[in-house]
Amino acid sequence: MPFTRLRLIEPLLRAVRSEGYTIPTTIQEQAIPHVLEGRDLQGCAQTGTGKTAAFALPILQLLAGRGAQKPKTSRARHSGPDRPIRAMVLTPTRELAAQIADSFRVYGQHTGLRQTVVFGGVSQNPQSEALSRGVDILVATPGRLLDLLQQKLLSLSDVEILVIDETDRMLDMGFIRDVRRIVAHTPTKRQTLMFSATMPSEIQGLAGTLLKDPVEVRAPSESMEADTVNQILYLIDTHSKPELLKHVIRSENIERALVFTRTKHSANRVARRLTRAGFRAEAMHSDKSQTARMRALADFKRGAIRILVASDIAARGLDVDDISHVINYDMPDDPKNYIHRIGRTGRAGSPGEAISFCSPDQRDKLADVERLLGKRIKLLPHAIKSTPRQGSASSRASGSHDSKGHYGKTRSPEQQKNDFWRRKRKSGKRPSRGAHSSRRGR
Repeated sequence: MPFTRLRLIEPLLRAVRSEGYTIPTTIQEQAIPHVLEGRDLQGCAQTGTGKTAAFALPILQLLAGRGAQKPKTSRARHSGPDRPIRAMVLTPTRELAAQIADSFRVYGQHTGLRQTVVFGGVSQNPQSEALSRGVDILVATPGRLLDLLQQKLLSLSDVEILVIDETDRMLDMGFIRDVRRIVAHTPTKRQTLMFSATMPSEIQGLAGTLLKDPVEVRAPSESMEADTVNQILYLIDTHSKPELLKHVIRSENIERALVFTRTKHSANRVARRLTRAGFRAEAMHSDKSQTARMRALADFKRGAIRILVASDIAARGLDVDDISHVINYDMPDDPKNYIHRIGRTGRAGSPGEAISFCSPDQRDKLADVERLLGKRIKLLPHAIKSTPRQGSASSRASGSHDSKGHYGKTRSPEQQKNDFWRRKRKSGKRPSRGAHSSRRGR
């Protein structure tokens, strides 16, 4: 079904065509007609399924069709004399808020509607000034929005359409109470749209209190859509990961790669090592200032840096086209984050590569991921020499490598895997008395 069949107005179709889109995604095809009819909606859709356009396009059409409206109450003077906030999108992270606001700007460029975004980590003054000039559509994170409400710098009393995006992540980040406080500032008579990648009981309960007779729509999950992503696995000891990463980046046809680490400190360390090796790389995580994170993301999008090293802050809500490779430098603590990570590549039908490194201490996390996938990830050999720290347990267990002292040169992937897990078990043994004496005598 082309976009023209969705009853969208010409200004929106023109914007969609300028972005190169002709066929709507599943979630867009399912959601847009119901939103245009004014129905409340509960959508199960992950980032990367075209979810933003599924609510942004019909919201723009509904507001444009109703025309500019005067504030209904005196309280609305805080959002501008002639521009009360009529639609609001709540989202958990700054990056996602900025991307959603940018989508509204692109899709609504021919409608005359105004939009702005507010989030923490940056000065609120430019945001306050934008609000004072009046906006039709507000995209916000909960913390900064509550701050502005407490300062009486805006009013939500004229909101006609409310969107709560990434609701399950709101729950994970402890924002649900804030969401309820914000919703209390909006009119009871409104259209409410709620999107979540998963639907645990807490989310179902929230939907039951906020939505009225909602339509339920569901898009195929990223794990089902990942047919375009080739997933491969390397077994590697922790201290050899940097060399394997550099080898993979040099040998693969990598145009733009997103590297995921388990911790923020590891992201910094990996980015520094890649930079010293001559690669254009930058780290992005929650300890970075918002300005630094936005600059890194902008540089990554325009190709100024080739590799973005990130913690799981980028696993969801990162909308960057043409990421050719996702590299899991560390296996994720939550197996669901593996699905979100690899969903950053292979989008819109394009092929993508997801490469995972698993060290002995992360074998349980690998098992959790494969259990979630319902299949084994394809194991490939490599020829990176083991380089454990001197005197470490891994070094004392090196006798379980093949005769050439590295993985994959002469042994099959299955033999390599068996040796890998055998090393893990052996590394836990105490050294013999002779070995201990030998180290003391050095």
